[in-house]
Amino acid sequence: MLLLRIVGILTVIAIGAGIVAYLITRQKRYLGFSWLIAKYALIFALVLFALLMFERLIVMI
Repeated sequence: MLLLRIVGILTVIAIGAGIVAYLITRQKRYLGFSWLIAKYALIFALVLFALLMFERLIVMI
């Protein structure tokens, strides 16, 4: 769980850095970078939550 928290914090920092870089330079690639990280982080989180729910379902049976 500690590793997941560290990855989550680093993800938020990377997204924030991309947005700040976009605001400073007005280059769309930084915004795309932030969007890409956010998209993959959301997919990772949904897969993780699905696995946790599947684990609980297996334990109940």
